Order: sequence, then structure tokens, then C-alpha cells
Amino acid sequence: MDTSTGQEISDALGVLLKRSTRTQLYRTLTAGVGEAVDELTYPVLSGLARTGPRSAADLAPDIGLDRSGITRRATQLESAGLLRREPDPHDRRATLLALTDKGEQTVKALRQRLSDHIEASLASWPPGEAATFARHLHRFVTDGPFT
Repeated sequence: MDTSTGQEISDALGVLLKRSTRTQLYRTLTAGVGEAVDELTYPVLSGLARTGPRSAADLAPDIGLDRSGITRRATQLESAGLLRREPDPHDRRATLLALTDKGEQTVKALRQRLSDHIEASLASWPPGEAATFARHLHRFVTDGPFT
């Protein structure tokens, strides 16, 4: 692989990782889902779906927010019945954030929206090219510079 390929991948990742890119995607995904679910609360829901119950401090580095930002968003999600707070069995002073059944269903619907959004954006690609891209992207993420 030559340097131009690495640079091309690096440039593409730069666009994907920009906060404004993520915010716009989250805004698109959460449109019309409910007042508590928006581009600000989506990362908390998604992060808890990936990791299971976590404290705000433990979740913070995974989703790129500070603890107080997570706590504010968790309060909004808790009021909507999407999240609950429960005692940490390993530390009586700590509280874990956990998705409720309604929260899990909301994440499932949001993930389906994301999948549909991606599929629609790939609809014009030649047959098989999207599947090849998906395999290579998965390989890049699991075997590439992130490991």
C-alpha cells in the first residue's frame, strides 16, 4: 500500500470523526423519535446499549462527553422512561445508568434507522461493491491501527 492510500483513508476518517458529521447523523436518526431523544442524548443511549449498565464517569470516555454532560442527558432520558439509575453492586456510593426496556426498544429502532440510512446511501453502488466495502471496513477496524 502506498502513502496516498493511507492519506486517502486518513482524510476520510477525519470527515467521519468530525463532531459536526456525527451531530448531523444523530440529528437525522433521532428526528421524530421523541422529545428526549436527540443528537445530544443519542450517544448516551447508544453507549449504554454497547456496554451495559455503567456509571457516568465510566461511560464518559467511551462516548466523548464529560461526566456532568452525561448526567444531564441521563436525567432527560430518565424522565422519558428510557433510562434508570440503579445502585452499583460493587460500590455503594456509585450509581449505574441502565437502559429500561423502553430504552432498549428505542435503541433497536434507532439502529434500524441507521442501517436503513446506510443502505439507502449505498443503493447506487454497483452490485456487490457495498458488501465488499463492509467486509473490508470490518477488517480494517478489527485488524487495523485501532487494535
